[in-house]
Amino acid sequence: IKLKPEFPEAEFQRAMALLAANRKAEAMEGFKRTVTERPDWALPYAKFGSFLAFPGNADAEAEPLLRKAIQLDDKNLEATVALAVLRQRAGDLTDAVKLMRTATALSDATFQTWRRRAYIENAAGDTTAAVASITHAIEMKPRELYALYLDRAQLRLQMNDRAGALLDLEAFKPTIISETHYTIVLEVAQMFARAGNPNESLRLLDALSEDDRKRPEVIALRAGLAGEGGSSVEERAALEDLLKRNPQDADLLARLGSAYRRVDPLKSEGYYSRALQLDPKNPKYATGYAAALIQERQFAEAEPILKGVIASLPDDYPAHANLALALYEMKRFAESIHEYEWIASARPEIAATYFFIATAHDNLGEYKEALNAYQNFLSHADPTNNKLEIEKVNLRLPVLRAQIQRGEGAKQKRP
Repeated sequence: IKLKPEFPEAEFQRAMALLAANRKAEAMEGFKRTVTERPDWALPYAKFGSFLAFPGNADAEAEPLLRKAIQLDDKNLEATVALAVLRQRAGDLTDAVKLMRTATALSDATFQTWRRRAYIENAAGDTTAAVASITHAIEMKPRELYALYLDRAQLRLQMNDRAGALLDLEAFKPTIISETHYTIVLEVAQMFARAGNPNESLRLLDALSEDDRKRPEVIALRAGLAGEGGSSVEERAALEDLLKRNPQDADLLARLGSAYRRVDPLKSEGYYSRALQLDPKNPKYATGYAAALIQERQFAEAEPILKGVIASLPDDYPAHANLALALYEMKRFAESIHEYEWIASARPEIAATYFFIATAHDNLGEYKEALNAYQNFLSHADPTNNKLEIEKVNLRLPVLRAQIQRGEGAKQKRP
């Protein structure tokens, strides 16, 4: 530059080097000299604008440079993609998608261009288009092919296309070796579970090194997959360790609420309460909170919460089940029968429901109804799982029949 001051190419290279060295003010001066000496040159606008746009904290400076680059050269791929990302950050997804579709139409578009288009289409809510774009990227057979299978599996899961997601996960699986970082294995295991193959998830977790198997997130996922839900001290400790890292994770708080419900109802109530504070309208958290109150025998406090859930979600089975139990424990047997009959209709295979209906009728003195319900219970009961209840019913039936013969009990059925 000293030998030839009017040398825009050299000035541009120096400006980019200064920018990389975080000497932004000097770099901007060099850029201005470059475009002053060669105002119709798109490259410096594209390169400088893309560099400024990359960290995401200089979008106001980067956007006019990128737009100028495209004005000078409407086939400039780098500027078009960078501007699309910048518009996505600004919340203008319509413009971002339009720019990415322009970018993928260019002759030098790469698989990464199509991949970026898929990300932006998905952010705009068009998952179907995103899958098509990722599929196009896969058809280009790049070296990073397997990562694209994982991308497409994620998108297919969003569309509830479990079969398609499983195909992509199976295609990705051969890349998992002993040296694969545990976070990748964890992500793939979670996706296999969402796709309906928890056994493969468990196999992947079991294949981790001993140290990785002891990580809290691995223990927590394994417990969830096995249906244990934090039933052991180790699993609860793992969930609590995760919560220290993510104290505002409502789902994690709810999982801890569920894990502690039977072993420490007061702690369970606290976790569910915190989850509800973060997501007050979540019916699952509200039902869990009420279930914890029931464990603490705070039936009256649980009742309005459960009725609120049922008012918004009439078919919420856990809410009905907990409300039935709360009403039964408060000896409001007539109301509990109404709830238990709903439960029996929703899940007729559960024998215990008929036992509660029968004993509720019995407590109300409705002996004929109780006799029918006891017999219904016996027809559904499992000799092993319901052994104690069967013994109680068999002891009660002769006495109940005698009471009916004597005309005892309520004279007429309640309205």
